[in-house]
Amino acid sequence: MTSIADTVAPGQPADAARKALAAHAIILPAVGERELRLDLFRGLALWLIFLDHLPNNILAWLTIRNYGFSDATEIFIFISGYTAAFVYGRAMLESGFVVATARIMRRVWQIYVAHVFLFTIFLAEISYVATHFQNPLYTEEMGIMDFLKQPDVTIIQALILRFRPVNMDVLPLYIVLMLLLPLILWLMKWRTDVTLALSALLYAVTWHFELYLSAYPNGVWFFNPFAWQLLFVFGAWCALGGATRMSRILSSNVTLWICIAYLAFAFFVTLTWHLPQLGFLMPKRLEKWMYPINKTDLDVLRFAHFLALAAITVRVLPKDWPPLKSVWLRPLILCGQHSLEIFCLGVFLAFAGHFVFLEVSSGIAMHFVVSLAGIVIMSGVAWVISWYKRTADKGAKKSAIGNADMAGGSL
Repeated sequence: MTSIADTVAPGQPADAARKALAAHAIILPAVGERELRLDLFRGLALWLIFLDHLPNNILAWLTIRNYGFSDATEIFIFISGYTAAFVYGRAMLESGFVVATARIMRRVWQIYVAHVFLFTIFLAEISYVATHFQNPLYTEEMGIMDFLKQPDVTIIQALILRFRPVNMDVLPLYIVLMLLLPLILWLMKWRTDVTLALSALLYAVTWHFELYLSAYPNGVWFFNPFAWQLLFVFGAWCALGGATRMSRILSSNVTLWICIAYLAFAFFVTLTWHLPQLGFLMPKRLEKWMYPINKTDLDVLRFAHFLALAAITVRVLPKDWPPLKSVWLRPLILCGQHSLEIFCLGVFLAFAGHFVFLEVSSGIAMHFVVSLAGIVIMSGVAWVISWYKRTADKGAKKSAIGNADMAGGSL
């Protein structure tokens, strides 16, 4: 077994020895090396989430949820775990557990404040529209009826993340996952593979014992943190050396064909949902084993579907793919780099689109107009935020933590 003395030259200080030992467990990319593929797909996930949140949106047929078991949420949570581990994992190695934890808690507070502001303004938006147009269905459809009945109790429940209107489930999940990040990084500094195994064990225990967090006024969290932590931890594991060690597996043709076969199988199954007349092709025993494919607890079929998509994507889209620096993909990348702001904006735009569909027109042309307008607005706001940050930081030295976005930081 290699010792600290074997990895550190004589005369080096003890803290260098400790960092060298930690390096055996954690492998980080070079400072300043940005993974544009993560920004690209996080921005894509934000666009897809917006399209999916528009009710009965014809353009939602362009999103991946209609062609397989997983959807944009899996992409978003995985990338969040990856980038959070990249930024704060480096902080933990360089500054220690206490300093890294303090920085993570600061980021958690920022996300929590954003969630509270989003909740407040979202409620005001829905209440104004429902009152002005005398349509109480808005309050019922968007899940704020309980707020109007008991605003004092509901606000308290919202502050402790137990009450959430429609489309506001992602931020509470992310807050909980970020609260767990110091423990995750501390364990990964010791043994990355053991940490991933413990995460998988918690996932299995969650399914066996039906662990969950209760919601107000009834039910459970739509995204169960005890289950979704597996995808977050897996993203962190990949960022801290796991992806590098999996490179031979990912480059294997056997892996490629297994992934293609599974994606084809998932496509066939989802096709039977949209075309019930094909249901007779599904064996009853297989249906009994598969269904329901639970999103709340991150069904293993959803997780496997995401893994297959990710494996193929990494293979066919290399890190130095030239279009990543093209002007055509710039809007997606900018949205991915400012995901907290763009996610919040997307929630507002989704309700605005819902209002337009109900009060103006629900025709196919209007679906295209609303969807494309929302994407253009999201891209424009992301460009303005990027321009402002470049202007404000011009001539100043940037730090990785100073530019932290929703998913943990800038790569």
